[in-house]
Amino acid sequence: MPPYVSQHSMPALPLSRSVDAIKESVDRLERFLPEREDSAVLLDFLEDDLREGLDAVADVEAHFTDVLDVLRSGRPTPIRLLEAAEDFRVLNRLEYLMVVVAQLRKRLAQSAAKLRGEPPTAIR
Repeated sequence: MPPYVSQHSMPALPLSRSVDAIKESVDRLERFLPEREDSAVLLDFLEDDLREGLDAVADVEAHFTDVLDVLRSGRPTPIRLLEAAEDFRVLNRLEYLMVVVAQLRKRLAQSAAKLRGEPPTAIR
């Protein structure tokens, strides 16, 4: 682990509470959708997207916290600033977050269609 990485990089407790909120929210949506196998598959994907999205957001937040820690901890050194700047993991997580958000939009649109009683569509 690079020297500038703080303990704040670990997932925070509120995320674990959010994970419980994810399950509760998906279960609540399930009560309103038709009882079909494609609804169950859709809900599984939706739950996964929510969990993965929150994980990516937590990683991005941890990066910003690490940068703040570097800037607040005594006199910044060039190497510590460059190490913070060259953490490309955050860029990968942001790209991944864009994919997850697009998938989440699709799943929510499919759920909305099911709530309206439209014919089933393929879930991917």
